[in-house]
Amino acid sequence: MIDNLMTDPLPDLLEIKTLRAPPVTTISVPGSKSITNRALVLAALAGPSGASTLHGALHSEDTEIMTECLRALGFQVAVNRAKEAIQVSGGTDLQPIPAPEAALFVGNSGTTMRFLTALVSLGHGCYRLDGVARMRERPIEDLLEALRQLGVKAYSERNNGYPPVVVETNGLNGGKANIRADASSQFLSGLLMAAPLARGPVILSVNGLVSAPYIDMTVALMRRFGVRIEADANQFIVSGNQFQIPKITGFITNGHANQFVVSGNQFYAPQELKIEPDASAASYFLAAAAITKGDVRVCGLSTWNSLQGDVRFVNILQEMGCRVWREDEGLRVKGQPLHGVTVDMNDISDCVMTLAVVALFAKGPTTIRNVAHIRHKETDRLSALATELRRVGARVEVLEDGLTIDPGPLHAATIETYNDHRMAMSMALVGLKVPGMVIRNPGCVAKTYPRFFEDLERLRIT
Repeated sequence: MIDNLMTDPLPDLLEIKTLRAPPVTTISVPGSKSITNRALVLAALAGPSGASTLHGALHSEDTEIMTECLRALGFQVAVNRAKEAIQVSGGTDLQPIPAPEAALFVGNSGTTMRFLTALVSLGHGCYRLDGVARMRERPIEDLLEALRQLGVKAYSERNNGYPPVVVETNGLNGGKANIRADASSQFLSGLLMAAPLARGPVILSVNGLVSAPYIDMTVALMRRFGVRIEADANQFIVSGNQFQIPKITGFITNGHANQFVVSGNQFYAPQELKIEPDASAASYFLAAAAITKGDVRVCGLSTWNSLQGDVRFVNILQEMGCRVWREDEGLRVKGQPLHGVTVDMNDISDCVMTLAVVALFAKGPTTIRNVAHIRHKETDRLSALATELRRVGARVEVLEDGLTIDPGPLHAATIETYNDHRMAMSMALVGLKVPGMVIRNPGCVAKTYPRFFEDLERLRIT
């Protein structure tokens, strides 16, 4: 399924070369994975009205898995890798999911599993979704329960709340459902994207929410594809005649139910969409500036108008002592002496591993809180991260919802990646300063950033 993602195959063990001098450079990172996979779903649902084109789309294992699954569902997906563009069409007003049945393999792509489990509820037939062994350890029962409340027969094949998942449906009627989103905001994003095509209103009462900026992202993209939005402190209403898009982060809080009301019988409109650079990917190069006292700009990203919450990673770097510029051309960080911080990273949890590596080079301990949900990612990221940080010399306390990292003298090590792309990319940064750092299975970065190590090497060319 996945091919030619990397220019040259990576070895099983990759030693990171230390930098001879602090980098002073500008880096371009690929398109956002989170935006690309959401836009692919919305473009597919806009199919009856014509084709959508996504420009600057990410080409990676996760996005290729999504495109292959959409093709298996009967959508037409044309990928132009040279131009970093994807065109999507298919479906009809009466049959938004062209295929009456499909067996979908999602690998370890969480967005594909969660978004498509909700998407196929709009179909007419039976759909099965499965993935790799780790995907079968990632919970999905909260989403299945919400779909059942909406009249869809959705269940875990092994009756354990984990994939494989089976969805038997005759379309989505609408109705009321309670949805827990304290394990993953992707459950809610998936339901929201499907809801406008239900035959009647969908009312979702949300209990708990992690990574709330990703709901902002989902809502903004839904609006871009033709859905209008209004909200107040108690309701989130999607209808066809509104003109404002709110930032909902701030009134959706863990432990409090909030109601989302989505009018049915709506239609998405095809779009020409420019995908912005991936802010999570950018965090590695901004962190590199912090730990090497370099000066690095990542072009194309802005904290003013980005759909991605992870652009706020620079705020933490600034709190730790870095100089930060938020420019029209991009985000720029200049490294300065660092000190530890205590920070709630619930909203930007994909940057936890990046910050943990920065903490190794700070004076004093750093505590990361409110990220218990990252235990259910590609690996148990709290336990795995603690193990690898200790391997290079740090003292780490694992908390119920995070970590405390107390820097120590750092030394060479061979890093286990647990087939987790973010472990490989974040721990590779240690090697920019510490000789002898080796990354095991570096090829796992193909999941979201196939050319990461090529771009990391660009820091040596300043």
